[in-house]
Amino acid sequence: MSSTVTQFLLTVFAMTVLTVLYSLSAVTSGDSHLKLLSDVAQTVKGQGTIAWVNCGDSEGRKLCKKVKVDPSSKRGGAELLHYKDGTFHTEYNRPATFKSMVAFLKDPSGPPLWEENPEAKDVIHIETEKDFRKLLKKEERPVLMMFYAPWCGVCKRMQPIFQQAATETKGKYVLAGMNVHPAEFDGLKQEFNVKGYPTFCYFEKGKFLHHYENYGATAKDIADWMKNPQPPQPKIPELPWSETDSPVFHLTDESFDSFLEEHPAALVMFYAPWCGHCKKMKPEYDEAAEILNKGADSPGVLAAVDATVHKSVGDRFKISGFPTVKYFEKGEEKYTLPQLRSKEKIIEFMHNPQAPPPPEQSWEDKPSSVSHLGSEDFREALKKKKHALVMFYAPWCPHCKNAVPHFTTAAELFKEDRKIVYAALDCTKGQNHELCKQEGVEGYPTFNYYNYGKFVEKYNGDQNQPLITLGKKDAELYLSC
Repeated sequence: MSSTVTQFLLTVFAMTVLTVLYSLSAVTSGDSHLKLLSDVAQTVKGQGTIAWVNCGDSEGRKLCKKVKVDPSSKRGGAELLHYKDGTFHTEYNRPATFKSMVAFLKDPSGPPLWEENPEAKDVIHIETEKDFRKLLKKEERPVLMMFYAPWCGVCKRMQPIFQQAATETKGKYVLAGMNVHPAEFDGLKQEFNVKGYPTFCYFEKGKFLHHYENYGATAKDIADWMKNPQPPQPKIPELPWSETDSPVFHLTDESFDSFLEEHPAALVMFYAPWCGHCKKMKPEYDEAAEILNKGADSPGVLAAVDATVHKSVGDRFKISGFPTVKYFEKGEEKYTLPQLRSKEKIIEFMHNPQAPPPPEQSWEDKPSSVSHLGSEDFREALKKKKHALVMFYAPWCPHCKNAVPHFTTAAELFKEDRKIVYAALDCTKGQNHELCKQEGVEGYPTFNYYNYGKFVEKYNGDQNQPLITLGKKDAELYLSC
């Protein structure tokens, strides 16, 4: 085997991510393909490597024969192949554009860009804020802009509908799309009140007029709305639990102590109106209260406190997650009862109050090299780290519990490296839920990779055995890009 072939094969095995252009002839310095590949290589430096092999010269022919590549069979006499972890991964068959190639090299297994879809040809795809401003300044027709994130499930569902509407209204209106998830667009998102994805904004002669909020729309719905654009109808606010015909006693900062004085045995649910688990528990709690709060011989009563409104009581009892259920006896706090969620369990407990099993030590309280963050220090902490992998989780989530030991082990490998941090954020705690929504967390666990505080990509590997836990060498390859 020649030294060139040997050197190439060693390179393939050494590189975690390698893309090779095989051509029939030498590529000259003025060649547009060479310039494109050079620009792409510079952009993905540290995340991937691009190499070129001339299958037309003697050494190159041997190499191409060895790896069974024949660019003569390809249109244009060139073939672009991707290698991962020392073996062939896939052929590059996406558009030969800078944006597509960079996206591919950063995530070879990821979906194509929206603009690569031929059926999205009538959507105007905006890449930069400058292009966005230019469109608004020059376009005379009404513009409906879809601000989206590539990972967003609702966005993916609506893209085919949006592009069909763009085709059906072509010439009359402009339908445009822009990925604004990167941190560089934070100012734009603030300007147009983009708090989630997708967000649709309607413009006339460069001026923002309305949001479009029909996320279950058809292409016809969008086209019809564009004929007569109207602002969203005010949402009817959800009636507070305390204002419904709930049989639960609803307490305030002022009434809390006197209520406990009057009721020697009381179960109190501290909740937040936005909390999904609270909403799920409310019907069970109401049904239990229907029996316990109205029975003449009831062993105790059920009460509730909105801890986001009545903060004094919440602070006094150190409420940090929702729902939190506490049992009071003769005005004194006796037990915290995380296991009480169903009507049957609640009634059973009130008839025979018993201390709950010892609580499992929280991940945050266990010593480890993982940095546990909150909404108050999240951004500041990440700004200082070149590489940060953040696990967004919920303490009750089984998949999170399975991932914790692997994530902790990986963090231990890098505890001496000041440039790298493995961080975790409990999305159920305090104001963290808002931050988790902003960071695109739609399920648990979610792993996001950041570079000096800027979101780069989601880590979508096997969460039980992620690449970063296989060994120090693999972890270095992943995080020392």
